[in-house]
Amino acid sequence: MPTPNRPSGHINMAMTLDGFVARDDHSLDWLMKQPNAEDPSFAEFSARMDVIVMGSGSLRTVMGFEPWPYELPVIVLSRSMTTDDLPEALREKVEIRTDSPQDLMAVLHERGVRRVYVDGGAVIQSFLAEGLIDEFNVAIVPILIGSGIRIFGDINADIDLKQKSVQRYDNGIVRLTYTTAEGTGG
Repeated sequence: MPTPNRPSGHINMAMTLDGFVARDDHSLDWLMKQPNAEDPSFAEFSARMDVIVMGSGSLRTVMGFEPWPYELPVIVLSRSMTTDDLPEALREKVEIRTDSPQDLMAVLHERGVRRVYVDGGAVIQSFLAEGLIDEFNVAIVPILIGSGIRIFGDINADIDLKQKSVQRYDNGIVRLTYTTAEGTGG
């Protein structure tokens, strides 16, 4: 649950009907081959966020996108990557940090950040383990791929959620939004 000491954490993910966010090789080809797979609510979600936090794996994936897909500032949590690893065009748009999720949220609070879009499997799992995800936005894409990477991984204890909304789109995507049972999803 967000507190006066930290921003709220939010995820926004697409997953297959069988619960995978990527193939075992991290490929998203299943999403790209869906006709009209774009989720119309993503722009609305992004407009509510102040910053994006992701891991180096997610960054490496989106660095290949043209044009750069984000207008928000991006913070990458990585112990191995440095600013020198970034293309020159991204050095003003991407900040590399080594903080723990708790420490980063404290830094962001000091900067006046209110809402953090947390992206990427390992980063989401680390924020989830520390109780820093307040809102879950999950778009279910109508495809089965059989195996792949699950977003939440193993968790140590149940996390009770409260349904906030369900949206159905003509392209077959269903968007589920939940908040933690105590949180508001700010």
